Amino acid sequence: MRKTRISGAFAGIAIAALALTACNSGTPGAETPIPGETESGAASGTPWTVATDVTLEGSPTFDKIKSAGKVKVGVKEDQPGLGYLDPTTNTRSGFDVDIARWIAASLGYDEDKIEFTAIPSANREQAIVNGDIDYYVGTYSITDKRKEQISFAGPYFVTGQGLLVAADNDSITGKDSLTAEDVVCSATGSTSIQRISAETPAKTKEYDTYSTCVEDLKNGQVDAVTTDEAILIGYAAQDPDKLKVVGDVFSEERYGVGIAKGDTAFQEFINTMFTDGGEVWTAIFEKNLGASGVEATQPKVDAAD
Repeated sequence: MRKTRISGAFAGIAIAALALTACNSGTPGAETPIPGETESGAASGTPWTVATDVTLEGSPTFDKIKSAGKVKVGVKEDQPGLGYLDPTTNTRSGFDVDIARWIAASLGYDEDKIEFTAIPSANREQAIVNGDIDYYVGTYSITDKRKEQISFAGPYFVTGQGLLVAADNDSITGKDSLTAEDVVCSATGSTSIQRISAETPAKTKEYDTYSTCVEDLKNGQVDAVTTDEAILIGYAAQDPDKLKVVGDVFSEERYGVGIAKGDTAFQEFINTMFTDGGEVWTAIFEKNLGASGVEATQPKVDAAD
């Protein structure tokens, strides 16, 4: 079972192979209350508590949430260990999903007041701009181009781009081994597919979801799938006889929470939550990704835009 090296700027970002149901080593509560959080203990066995009497001046997003009486969150649902919807039980799980739940709880909204919507990568900015969702949490890399349309809170996680290939593929060993004959697949509009196009001679193929790329890989329709290695290792763990992750990571991807552009009050609220909620962050990581045996370090958040 492959593990990513942890060094330098990527300290604490690597994740070894994950099972869909990661072991839960416990759910400690945060010692320092996050904004608006009560100290009554975690609800429903979660590492966070649902806040009461939350006020947030100057945030159009919070005003909208309060008026609607619910939180609308954009997520992924095809990424094991990160954002996954079980088709049998219809339950959501994953590190990103729990980060989204933690934010909602800090605003005063429990699970029954969260409306999750799966948003394809190419449509994320537009969904935020249109107000279809209040925020987005789903392996969403912070980039200057995206900041032209939206704002980000975080980062709450850091990883790097990698390659997933068939288990019997010995010719692709990393980014530099890709040739003009290779076809690499990723999500439409993702930074990963843009980097492959710009830095390698390989052909590209794009779909709305990574899971479709993985099915093409298994069927021999593409030669590799590329995205953040945290995602790829989850797929390899599901089917290790057919899939493997190769080479070293070749980027730094900083996951942020996508929010409406210019909502500085909401941005600072989430960033304060991350900064003060280290124990909650660690518990969420251990619950969803701790089975890897890799220790992760919570990254420091960025200054407000």
